[in-house]
Amino acid sequence: MDFELTSDQEALVSAIDKLAQGFETKPTEFHGFALVSPELEHELTEGQYFDIAQIPELGPLAAAMAVERLARLPCTGEIALSMLLRPQLRKELPRPFGLIENGRPGRFVASARTVVVIDGETVSIAQPAASEVEPVDSLLAYPMGRMREAVKLTRLSDEEAAGARKWLRIALAAEASGLLQAAVASAVEHLTLRKQFGRPLGAFQALRHRMAECAVLAGGVRWLALKAAGTAEEADAALAALHAQESATRVAYEVHQMLGAMGMTLEHPLHLWTYRLKALVAELGGRGGQALAVARHCFGASV
Repeated sequence: MDFELTSDQEALVSAIDKLAQGFETKPTEFHGFALVSPELEHELTEGQYFDIAQIPELGPLAAAMAVERLARLPCTGEIALSMLLRPQLRKELPRPFGLIENGRPGRFVASARTVVVIDGETVSIAQPAASEVEPVDSLLAYPMGRMREAVKLTRLSDEEAAGARKWLRIALAAEASGLLQAAVASAVEHLTLRKQFGRPLGAFQALRHRMAECAVLAGGVRWLALKAAGTAEEADAALAALHAQESATRVAYEVHQMLGAMGMTLEHPLHLWTYRLKALVAELGGRGGQALAVARHCFGASV
């Protein structure tokens, strides 16, 4: 696949990067789990960035690049589903979006105007009122929520459900890509500044090898996510999501090992990326669900 960007896509990437630079720093007074930025939401809405995928000159590839760049920020927002899934549904649905899978609390549900509900093989859409959703306490660095029982669901057809799952996988991979890159960069910064035996930790070859492996994994997730967004193929989406969840498990463990006790504090921002990764690893059936999707779409297995 040719990843050379058009002039329009390059301009979009540059604009997103410039916007993101204003949100790079974690507020010093914040010592919690889910860092949400209403200011970032406002900037993205005002700039009409949530409609990127629907512009022919930009398309889903540019939207995936925007999702990946914004996921590197310490703050989070409902971005991936709105940019990548919402344009693919059959009708215009209000955002923000939320996701509930098999009755478990989901990301952004407490503030969502549209909720994608997965129950086994069934995918439905709900548009709950504010009184029909509620927040749930969580350590996962996303604002989590759940719906109350009596919410009307509109079931998608089998074809629509398959398309929704595909774009959910692409959105997951694109977001995980940015989170992985940010987590690796945070660990590299720590290893560069922290000294042991009179040398920066990053000077020790064993640590450098482990971080190099993490960087390779993060890079692989990025390219697979972008390929899936560009081709919109079921097989590419399944591979991207599987590699994202597999890599997230490995990288989150490694970067917390690199930071030691510092990586377990709320003062350090590492958890703002790795705890979001933990949430993504459990979505869409987890790694087992993605492995089955790969077997089905890449190898034609009847599973």
